[in-house]
Amino acid sequence: MPVDVYGVRHHGPGSARAVLAALEEQPPDLVLIEGCPELDAIVGLLGEADMVPPVAGLVYTVEEPRQATFYPLAHFSPEWVAARWALAHGVPVRFLDLPATHAFALVQEDASAPEPGDADDDAEPVSEPPVPAERLDPIGTLAATAGYDDAERWWEDAVEQRHGSPAERFAAIREAMGAVRSADTRPDDDPEVRSNLRREQWMRRVLRGEIKAAPEARIAVVCGAWHAPALVPADFPPATRDSSLITKLPKTKVAAAWTPWTAARLSYHSGYGAGVSAPGWYQHLFDHLSRPDPDPRDLATSWLVRVARTLREERLDASTASVVEAARLAETLATVRGRPSVGLSELDDAAETVLCEGSRLPLDLVHRRLVVGEELGAVPESAPVVPLAADLARQQKSLRLKPTATAQQVDLDLRRESQLARSVLLHRLQLLGVPWGEVADAGRTTGTFKESWTLEWRPELAVDLVEASVWGTTVAVAAAARAADRAARSADLAELAALVSTCLTADLPDGIDAVLDALDARAAVQHDVPALLATVEPLARTCRYGDVRGVDTARVRTVLGATVVRACVGLPMACASLDEEAAAEMVTAIAGAQRGLALLADDELDRAWTEALEAVSAPDHVAGGVAGRATRILLDAGRIDSDTTAHRMGRRLSLAASAAQAAAWLAGFLAGDAVLLVHDATLLGLVDTWVSGLDEVEFEDLLPLVRRTFAEFSAAERRTIGEQLSRLGRPGADAGVAASGIDLEQARPAVHTVARLVGWKVVARDGAA
Repeated sequence: MPVDVYGVRHHGPGSARAVLAALEEQPPDLVLIEGCPELDAIVGLLGEADMVPPVAGLVYTVEEPRQATFYPLAHFSPEWVAARWALAHGVPVRFLDLPATHAFALVQEDASAPEPGDADDDAEPVSEPPVPAERLDPIGTLAATAGYDDAERWWEDAVEQRHGSPAERFAAIREAMGAVRSADTRPDDDPEVRSNLRREQWMRRVLRGEIKAAPEARIAVVCGAWHAPALVPADFPPATRDSSLITKLPKTKVAAAWTPWTAARLSYHSGYGAGVSAPGWYQHLFDHLSRPDPDPRDLATSWLVRVARTLREERLDASTASVVEAARLAETLATVRGRPSVGLSELDDAAETVLCEGSRLPLDLVHRRLVVGEELGAVPESAPVVPLAADLARQQKSLRLKPTATAQQVDLDLRRESQLARSVLLHRLQLLGVPWGEVADAGRTTGTFKESWTLEWRPELAVDLVEASVWGTTVAVAAAARAADRAARSADLAELAALVSTCLTADLPDGIDAVLDALDARAAVQHDVPALLATVEPLARTCRYGDVRGVDTARVRTVLGATVVRACVGLPMACASLDEEAAAEMVTAIAGAQRGLALLADDELDRAWTEALEAVSAPDHVAGGVAGRATRILLDAGRIDSDTTAHRMGRRLSLAASAAQAAAWLAGFLAGDAVLLVHDATLLGLVDTWVSGLDEVEFEDLLPLVRRTFAEFSAAERRTIGEQLSRLGRPGADAGVAASGIDLEQARPAVHTVARLVGWKVVARDGAA
């Protein structure tokens, strides 16, 4: 029963090369790989030509897809090499780790366990949970023992770039890891230790079963270096005492599939626990070492050629002579540093010195493309996926939206049918919670026919698709069902109004009907006027711009009309006796509703809205900010004239009125626009009189509010107001103001400029040109 245990580093090119050499040297009858056995059913797909790494085995719970585990594989992963070798030679290949059906159930069991102190009063007290020990880094421990301060560098020197007998190398790894394990002082109840012990017990059970089934067969075991000493049959503990942690384990239903992975996610900088620092460099190293009789000098030269090419693509100078000089410098650095071969650190230092003239910035510019990599794997069409993912793949292919591992910007012209279809798909995915694309700035355009998206495919989106598949088997059906569910659960009218717009842009008629039903039902019993007003702008925007996408907004218009009428009826009563916070909320709601109604130009709705604003703009019992905002809207719309406005301002800013309410009225009236005070001397005089009449205490209390109001104006507007105020109290200050209210003296420079532009000659009263 020969059992060869190959302890590897996940995603180690040297380990992958050594595994391949060992398999060729001693061909096994069975290959066992560390990984959950749920992957056994789909491991045969790794041998297909359409399977292009990096890819990952995705194992998830059927009831809660968010609970998932990935098993990433790259070209330089030992597990990939072992599986591909076995499939190519007709050798059975299976996985021997703890099944995910038990692992996920254990996690769920631990999550549902009662916390200390949650037990009944008459229950036995729960002891304090053990404090987890510091996580052990076995490679870091060996590196420190060897005098290295960088674990990555030690592993590359000691393993990845070593040549020699594979059997001797794996024996040395087992011996080294055995020494680290024996020095491990963590208790058995430490979570990480307990998890590893359970997994190793299960692996030994699988091995015992395979040995019993075929005693003469040669078995090759490819596992993490840490587990290698525990999987040597000669050192197995008795079977009767080797099952304490794997008996009566809970179960949950799981499923497995292959999904594309990215080079960036192989990096430990992405948070991947078994990641490597430089996937792109390791791929280059693996390709080089896989050649027959590789020349170590070619490793540096070929890498620096890639660096130079990438720098040129970024429009930076990188000559051929510089590449040769940089390669020589890298080899010299490796010799001086006592390294067995040129490593990435030497290549980086040489490239920075020679190719980048001592600056790190150009090298950082190409770091992601070379050292990390931008590859996105691919899986065969025959690979098992949920129907929703299959539908998305079909649409991506038909719409020519190829997923990429790097961010790309896509500009869409919604007037073109194919690009409108792309927009619809991306909006549907957003609604489903699959954020493949994010809306970006469309640039300097005033039209509504253009959209810009930033697309970047991330492996986690595969889990999002699995999770979203509970809503339907196609993207359209699932998005509509998701929208209907959100509408049924939401009581927020503003959220429902925004959801209507989302369904329209995603072209979901069924979803629109469900959301509008919910919105109409909620609005019919809603007595919160600000909530009703908050729905006006998003619904009006939908009605105004929905025709760009060719969708029918008739029913949206009906719901909007009913909502506006309800809000107008309730507005006068809702504006009575408001405190400061409620008044500010009402002002915001009124301003939003005004912006929405301005998009529609509906005479009937405008009439109802004007009557409602009239009812809250004049009475003294209405909060100052609300009355001021309503007065301003009526003035801008031409519903009241300047005299009426001046009368209301004078009454609100009189000494008999509350100073705080007067300041609030002024803030609501002037919000964001100084044109009235610049061009209407009467209103400016009223404001000046009110401020001048405040006593010292009132002035100090109101100064922050008044200052905040005027701070919203531009510097030029504030300067003009100051000049106007300086002239208010002087004799003849209004002499230049004609009966029409136009200040001719102030308009003179503008008149002269316009006359000069049109070619007229301006003659002064004294006859001078």
